[in-house]
Amino acid sequence: MGSPPCATHHRELALGETADLEACSRGITWVRQALTDWGLLGKGQDALLIAAELLSNAAEHAGGIRSLTLSHQDDLLQITVTDPSPDLPQLRAHRPDSIGGHGIFLMDRLAQHWGTRPNGRGKTVWATLALPH
Repeated sequence: MGSPPCATHHRELALGETADLEACSRGITWVRQALTDWGLLGKGQDALLIAAELLSNAAEHAGGIRSLTLSHQDDLLQITVTDPSPDLPQLRAHRPDSIGGHGIFLMDRLAQHWGTRPNGRGKTVWATLALPH
């Protein structure tokens, strides 16, 4: 008898407000492993990019990464990153010739939906992706 479906399709990695590149790297490796375990790695390249963006934004602009969560159901994958800052990410006018500042723009283009919700004194930023068949 295997794991219950909710355990099979939901994973959380606690990072304890870590604000460094090692935490981002650890999170990306963890996402890659979860996608591999679920047989989705070939379909989830955009998920790796979005996870990297959410993690680096939390580490760089929001005081650290509290947790990273993946949920998969049918053809949808949701990635969430919780951080200690209440400041919301802003989708600004995209300037293709600028160095940096492309992350939220790319996430907005790649994700089916994205948003934020309060989480204690901080927030959770989430993105939902449709997985190709």
